[in-house]
Amino acid sequence: MTEKEKMQKGEWHDANFDETLLKERENAESLCYDFNMARPGSKEQLLALSKILGADLPKGLTVLAPVYFDYGVYTHFGEGVFVNHGCYFMDGGTVHIGKNVFIGPFCGFYTASHPLNYLDRNKGLERALPIRIGDNCWFGANVSVLQGVTIGSGCVIAAGSVVTSDLPENCMAAGVPAAVKKYIS
Repeated sequence: MTEKEKMQKGEWHDANFDETLLKERENAESLCYDFNMARPGSKEQLLALSKILGADLPKGLTVLAPVYFDYGVYTHFGEGVFVNHGCYFMDGGTVHIGKNVFIGPFCGFYTASHPLNYLDRNKGLERALPIRIGDNCWFGANVSVLQGVTIGSGCVIAAGSVVTSDLPENCMAAGVPAAVKKYIS
């Protein structure tokens, strides 16, 4: 099995030294540069975003520069998504974002983790698990969502929160780690 296949299956893989994965991330970094340096809302910027994501842009998708993706093609946005300035999508494990999601500035979606043992970590090992976000969610500024997390539809995540585990639908969560503070009717 290739390192890319291991990554896509959520297994430990060599993310730091594998030539295929390195080239894919370098390509995404170049495409992010093109997007981030283009005039906001221009045809060039929209084309660069389409190339980053490897797909046609969903209706009503707005992404403000700067934005960063590890791969880009493993992030999937629903219609009507708004991504504010300075967001990062570490998408080796895939990031699925539902419809009408508002993402505040400087949010990060981190699908990867590394071994606790430094000998394995120094080998470049990583494991990437998917992040899934339901429809109609709102993320305040500086929210971090960690690997393997599913957030139900209708959630509001308070600014500065770190989401380390799944959240049910229609809740307001806050804190480090994020915890349900109340349910939204």
